[in-house]
Amino acid sequence: MRGLKKGRTLCGFFGAYMKIEIINIADVVEYENNAKLHPQEQIEKIKKSILEFGNNDPIAIDENNVLIEGHGRLKALKQLGYEEVEAIRLSHLSEEQKKAYILVHNKLNIDTGFDVDLLNTELEDIFTVDMSEYGFELLEVDFVFSDDTQKEDEGEFHRETTINQYNLDLFDPGKTEGCFEMPILEPVDHIPKKLQGFNYVLNKPDYEAGIHFFLEVYQFERIWQRPEFYIEKLSQFDCVLTPDFSLYLDMPVAMQVWNIYRSRLIGQIMQDYDLTVIPTVSWAGEESFDFCFDGLPKNATLAISTIGVKQNKEQLKIWEEGVTEMINRLNPKRIVVYGGKVEYDYKDIEVVCFENATTERMKNNGR
Repeated sequence: MRGLKKGRTLCGFFGAYMKIEIINIADVVEYENNAKLHPQEQIEKIKKSILEFGNNDPIAIDENNVLIEGHGRLKALKQLGYEEVEAIRLSHLSEEQKKAYILVHNKLNIDTGFDVDLLNTELEDIFTVDMSEYGFELLEVDFVFSDDTQKEDEGEFHRETTINQYNLDLFDPGKTEGCFEMPILEPVDHIPKKLQGFNYVLNKPDYEAGIHFFLEVYQFERIWQRPEFYIEKLSQFDCVLTPDFSLYLDMPVAMQVWNIYRSRLIGQIMQDYDLTVIPTVSWAGEESFDFCFDGLPKNATLAISTIGVKQNKEQLKIWEEGVTEMINRLNPKRIVVYGGKVEYDYKDIEVVCFENATTERMKNNGR
């Protein structure tokens, strides 16, 4: 149970003291006509912020406990298991003013951007908090070429930008396999004692653990954007699984190929930096078998996920077909399975299972 301490007061801006009440979170009534969208991706960032810095912003409610401000924050608190919430009661507003305030408050929050130079200066001074998890990245300042700058200089600049954006300077054409030139990964014989999600690498690292990427892609897309920065951090851990970039059934084949390529390249780069790398194997439908196993080692330790496999019979069938194809093609010595056991005959292959950490936390919290 997550509770709160006794109420506190705010003063100054409103010209008077405003008492912050502590109320049962179940008593808060969400405003049904709230026009502001709060996708789960945003809720995850709010949850991350609360876990990192604490819940420092009270919600606002009316005299009937109807939510006026803090819809996303309330969803995050509920998902984190909070039973109480701090709230400011705005009982002085008319019904029309409530509607207007909800819209105005949401609009004002998105009306302005950042001073890029000052933003970069601030981000460069933050080391222990991974700001990219909240949507911040160091921004490139556009270069303005003078009239007398030669066109080849501008062309070279754009070429360098493209090379950096797609990590082309880290691609080795001599270490690829298949018609799509998938980077080749070397075999590894290793068993991690435990696994930790990549989202904890900077703020709550457990260096005895191996790092996995069985997360929402937005939580680790940054490793593609800044591979060498994060690989340096990852080198301190027991081992690293390669990124599990999404392969959806309805995703165009070109995007599936791209995500397999990205996973292999990051894995190869990590091996070049002498990290212990366990390849993550992922697939979509049977059509993906033409490329999804390229670049993977045989007779080695491989990793797979069972997250979402039990959602329906179709998902389970696709998973089983992929595991069977992987075993037939790669003959793995060992399979690291993340997400919980799924009934499958692995024959004489050693299987090491890890539960989904998120599911385990929910179980421990009685949810």
